[in-house]
Amino acid sequence: MQKTSVLLTSLVLGTLVSGCGESGGAGNQQPDSSESPIAIAIHGGAGTITRENMSAEREAQFTAALEQATEAGYEILEAGGDSMDAVIAAIQVMEDNSLFNAGIGAVYTYDGTHELDSSVMEGATMNAGAASGVKTVKSPIHLAREIMDNSRHVMLSADGAAQFAEEQGLELVDNSYFNSEHRYEQLQRALEQLRESEQTGDQIANNKNWDPAFNMGTVGAVALDRDGNLAAGTSTGGMTAKQYGRIGDSPIIGAGTWADNQSCAVSATGHGEYFIRHHVAADICSRVKYKGDDIFAAGDAVIHEVLVDAGGTGGVIILDAEGQIHMPFNTEGMYRASQSSHQPLRIGIYNDEE
Repeated sequence: MQKTSVLLTSLVLGTLVSGCGESGGAGNQQPDSSESPIAIAIHGGAGTITRENMSAEREAQFTAALEQATEAGYEILEAGGDSMDAVIAAIQVMEDNSLFNAGIGAVYTYDGTHELDSSVMEGATMNAGAASGVKTVKSPIHLAREIMDNSRHVMLSADGAAQFAEEQGLELVDNSYFNSEHRYEQLQRALEQLRESEQTGDQIANNKNWDPAFNMGTVGAVALDRDGNLAAGTSTGGMTAKQYGRIGDSPIIGAGTWADNQSCAVSATGHGEYFIRHHVAADICSRVKYKGDDIFAAGDAVIHEVLVDAGGTGGVIILDAEGQIHMPFNTEGMYRASQSSHQPLRIGIYNDEE
């Protein structure tokens, strides 16, 4: 009888998280469901991520970084903290790690600089803040939080965003702070491909041959606190070799970030132009709120049907008010992790880790 009870409990807990992988952190505490649920999920970008192209050392680095970011947010929730604080803490860990396309790992623009975007949203109030084209703010996600809390606007950009950041006392850095060798090499490959396109004049062929990795790379987090409040945040360096001040979906409320206590919280990663056109984050939560779908049906419909039909690639992390987590993506991999009062830390990278 005891064995049957344990088995049933394990099966129930195992159904609460989808698409998150089976890797667990060492020494994790057993889930505690005696209080109101808490949960956090993070992503570090989606794309062509395969075991064949991943060394054991690099996989270990990503796993450790995802664990560190998740635990930074979960510790806040476990102590009774606010979901937005947890989101900021988790994302800042990734902004400070050059493995990810955010903060010091941000990709380069066509002109060889960095322009960063970010956004946050609270599920209880539906307040939001966003920054775009930021060049000198060390933590773009912190700036998005300050815009939400201390500005009468939702989104600030470029020099104006930097001016506001300085007025709020945020740490400013030289643009070279965001430099990293592997991103610079990525830029050179992208520029070479663009030059070939310019020489042949065949832009259509270039688009077909364009490395999808140049279009992706984002970090994000969603969280649920003891008070039942959801929050979401997203931060990115954008698209490699982007031009003309291009802005992707990450700072667009409804496209890359959304949170509403009546439905769900979402942070997205992928080819931003498609996520903007199909307002992916808000669409998922609208399906939950108005159609009565759960986050699994809503997320799968948007990521595996709407986006695929449109030619868009990427994924999302979704969290509802019950603490359920779903992480659908239509690429070969997505760096992701989650932890909740329903389940211990889980980490996933590849698309066969269900």
